[in-house]
Amino acid sequence: MTSVVNCPTCGKKVVWEPQAKFRPFCSERCKQIDMGAWAAEKYTIPAESPEDPSQESPLDPTQR
Repeated sequence: MTSVVNCPTCGKKVVWEPQAKFRPFCSERCKQIDMGAWAAEKYTIPAESPEDPSQESPLDPTQR
């Protein structure tokens, strides 16, 4: 069964098959736009601060 996905950049339908050279993108242009967004650090993963301050960094041996 052939899957159809949306291009992450423009939303155009892309058939997921070996002939789709730029999958999941519809074109090289959309692929490059996405790569540029990664390079510009537009995509981030939110992180939570540790609740226990001792988890932030290892102890300095002189502080033990």
